[in-house]
Amino acid sequence: MTLKESADPTPKEQDYPLSAVPMDQRKSVWSMGIVLLGFTFFTATMWAGGSVGVAFDFPTMLMVLIAGNLLLGTYAAVLGYIAAKSGLNTALMSRFTFGELGSKLSDVILGFTQIGWYAWGTATMAILLVRLTGLPESLTMPLMVLFGFGFCVTAFIGYRGLEILSRFAVPAMIILVAVSMTIATSDAGGFAGLMGITPTENMTVAAAITLVFGTFVSGGTQATNWTRFAKSGKSAVIATLLAFFLGNGLMTLIGAFGALVYQQADIVDIMVAQGLATMGILMLFLNLWTTQDNTVYNFAVAGCNLVRTRRRQLVTVVGAAIGTVLAVLGMYEWLIPFLVLLGTFIPPIGGVIMASYFIGYKRQYPSLDEATLPAFNAPGLAAYFIGSAAAYSSPWVAPIVGVLVAAGSFGLMLFFSDAVRQRRSQIMGSI
Repeated sequence: MTLKESADPTPKEQDYPLSAVPMDQRKSVWSMGIVLLGFTFFTATMWAGGSVGVAFDFPTMLMVLIAGNLLLGTYAAVLGYIAAKSGLNTALMSRFTFGELGSKLSDVILGFTQIGWYAWGTATMAILLVRLTGLPESLTMPLMVLFGFGFCVTAFIGYRGLEILSRFAVPAMIILVAVSMTIATSDAGGFAGLMGITPTENMTVAAAITLVFGTFVSGGTQATNWTRFAKSGKSAVIATLLAFFLGNGLMTLIGAFGALVYQQADIVDIMVAQGLATMGILMLFLNLWTTQDNTVYNFAVAGCNLVRTRRRQLVTVVGAAIGTVLAVLGMYEWLIPFLVLLGTFIPPIGGVIMASYFIGYKRQYPSLDEATLPAFNAPGLAAYFIGSAAAYSSPWVAPIVGVLVAAGSFGLMLFFSDAVRQRRSQIMGSI
């Protein structure tokens, strides 16, 4: 079957994967915030916090977590602002930044990263459920298939499905976390006990901030899939900061707490250690589902731009199938290091988009339907590769270096390009 735009369903039916979200379909801050919180409540983020927790004393740990999550929240919020003003997601913004065909580069990078995390989450749910409940090992693979396709149901529905699940799951997770954190503080001997814990591992502050920022930066780059539904730039910024500074910050703090008190970073293992195994299984299920559906939704949006189809629901199922196959084949075991490496190459995409919007287009994209865009936007692509190279080779906070260098490179290219154009006009005018 050939994917033809002309045969696709209406944009509204598929959550506008190839067009701007109209103002009459925009959502409230509460609606976006609850969906984004569900997205950022992610088990893998706790492990990043756990790595930080065993490397610093309590005050330094808090400083690192605040700095890393504030930088992540700011990065995602700027992209969220652009999405709200334009009604476009990252994949569509990339057309203006990298060109009609050049934008497929970001589609592949972002889409593969998200489906890789989907494979990891699917496998994790099945493996841990078998381990925690004592089910036969032979059920692991069937459970991967069950969760692989089950987690995508809310994403298949679309924004409304994600919101309905998050309205129930996010408050439940917050309550479960509050109970666990209270017990953990008591087991540590209160605040005085926490202050007295000494670090057992070594890590530089820069490396720790890179870990906190980089673990979920791929999600921050694609948070535009929901902030494009914002009624204003202000509401998009508020919802994004709520999710990526507070929500992601809470996940890293839980992981750090667990590492300090129980030498465990994962909330499920922590709850099992606290005698809350049933709550731990429920927390794992909700935690993964609210992230899994968002990641496969992200894959679908990037996939729609890649093959130029509005059939987001079809691409969602295809993405779930790919993620399930990766999980069953065991590829999730080596995907994580590669996906973390991609965290170095994803932030420059956001950096170039920011520079393109604020400098190149003066905060106003033209209509996507009427714009004449090149197949490849050389300055945008060059700036991306320069930013990626700088991030990869940087001994400092690599994701931040990538964003700043990519944005700065693109801005300089535009400046010199304008200067050359003006000089040519002056020469031609004097002839």
